[in-house]
Amino acid sequence: MDTVVSYLRSPQAIRDRANYLFEQACHRKLTHFRVDLAQLEAVARYVVDVTRVNYPDGHIPVHARWRHFETNGESRLQQLQPVWHELPLQERVRASFDLVIVSVLLDAGAGPDWRYMDASGRCFSRSEGLAVASFDAFAQGRFSSQADQPWRVDAAALQQLRVEDLAAAFQVSEKNPLVGLEGRCRLLQTLGRCLSQQPDRFGERQPRLGYLADFLAAQAVEGKLPAAKIFSAVLSSLGDIWPGRVAIAGVNLGDVWPHPDLPDTGPGAQLVPFHKLSQWLTYSLLEPLQLLGLQIVELDALTGLAEYRNGGLCLDLGLLVPQHPEVLSQPHAPASPVIVEWRALTVAALDRIAESVRAQLQRPLSLPEILQGGTWAAGRQIARRKRPAGTPPIQLISDGTVF
Repeated sequence: MDTVVSYLRSPQAIRDRANYLFEQACHRKLTHFRVDLAQLEAVARYVVDVTRVNYPDGHIPVHARWRHFETNGESRLQQLQPVWHELPLQERVRASFDLVIVSVLLDAGAGPDWRYMDASGRCFSRSEGLAVASFDAFAQGRFSSQADQPWRVDAAALQQLRVEDLAAAFQVSEKNPLVGLEGRCRLLQTLGRCLSQQPDRFGERQPRLGYLADFLAAQAVEGKLPAAKIFSAVLSSLGDIWPGRVAIAGVNLGDVWPHPDLPDTGPGAQLVPFHKLSQWLTYSLLEPLQLLGLQIVELDALTGLAEYRNGGLCLDLGLLVPQHPEVLSQPHAPASPVIVEWRALTVAALDRIAESVRAQLQRPLSLPEILQGGTWAAGRQIARRKRPAGTPPIQLISDGTVF
């Protein structure tokens, strides 16, 4: 069973299961979607056009949480620089880990009705709003138990976090509802307990998220650290925080879901892993690790992200085609075969879109650069053109921990 669990926590498993379902969809053998490969090049052209508009100089950063701290032409990180500049490099990297990990874990879809207003009176929604809200909460020391060290996220503060504390930080009210508020709070509380149980990764005294940077830096060989090693450390370190879903031999697998069209050849054979937030978190840890002088290699071992912007791009532009009207007319939970199928086909499609984007741009872009350039922004743009509120093409039921 250990072998099955290890496999389902690997990027290879994500690709294997996604590609199997993609091939089935190409031959119209799935229940909920088919693939129209004739639209693949058009989708890639759309992504290329968006990329050229967004990054006319050709310099494309990786798809990471840090981009959402850069709004209206300014970086909120500048607000922390006067203090952070005085910190030793290792401590700055730890603080960066603290900030970006807690912000990613709070990033599951906010819903269409939630807004966040910053101190200057500017309003933000969706991913940018969640980023700004989590940044402000971090800067105010809401995740730290040390009054003299507000810029940290530690076990004691997380375990004491209450729903009303998070609601206040995110300006939640009856008129400003945030999808999955209770689920987000439980996630952070569980995270606090998780930190306390792993002193080798998060420290024995006053455990904090930032110490994961020290653990990862120690895994580098000759200054090189494979992206898959970071991903593996994220999954093994934080895997216990996710709500109880599918488990094998008592191990909570997290963002892993069953699909009936996979062959039932043994334990775990019909499970499709995605690990969306864990992969995005991995992408978001690259820049702090690079501050330590580490070279992150083999980025394309990871996969594209199975979330509604990338999936919406494929669906809105006709690469993925619903097989029956209920796909679009009814809301679906993460465990539903409709959503599992959609997400799997999205992962497989992103690899194929990336190949075409590289060919059209004649540049060997990494997959996280293509996501940033890119598919995520293109998915948001086409959603706004097709639906006034820019909502996903499929109605999602979220608990605040998946999308």
